[in-house]
Amino acid sequence: MKHTQSKVWDPLVRVGHWTLAAAFTAAYLSGDDSQPLHLYAGYALLGIVLVRLIWGLVGTPPARFASFVRPWQDVRSHLRAVARLSPPVHPGHNPAGGWMVVILLTALLATALTGVAAYGEGGGILGTGLTGLGHDAKEGLEEVHELLAGFTLFLVFIHMGGVLVESLLTGENLPKGMVTGRRNLTNSTTR
Repeated sequence: MKHTQSKVWDPLVRVGHWTLAAAFTAAYLSGDDSQPLHLYAGYALLGIVLVRLIWGLVGTPPARFASFVRPWQDVRSHLRAVARLSPPVHPGHNPAGGWMVVILLTALLATALTGVAAYGEGGGILGTGLTGLGHDAKEGLEEVHELLAGFTLFLVFIHMGGVLVESLLTGENLPKGMVTGRRNLTNSTTR
């Protein structure tokens, strides 16, 4: 069987993916709101997510949401193929992976925005307008922020598990593709 290498992920997607992973890791591990690292990592994460959202609308075709956010019946069909241990190879994100991108970006954005709202007044550049926030509201936002961070970590583990399963079942090293930008597209579907 001949493998066809194809350029899929542009540099902005690849660099954004890995810097987003690093920023989330740094923010999560430095989870004390008084730590400058936590604040800066959170602001970096917010900036990366905003750039990715824009790039999802105007970027290269494989980076656009329209190219990988598939209908739910495609997701179900793909997950059934995974359960049968025979998922098709997709040129970009598979249907389940496409929705995971959307869900992760949403969770990351919500986590970052609640962090800005809860901790920003303590020196953060975006939270200075929230200085009138009452103590109870601030504590509530902190709790929501922490819950969202935990939920996002849970999603990250699901994402990593999905990448591992898909890599094993298709015989393709998907993390390598997110480094090189290239994918093996033997027997790929047209979507």
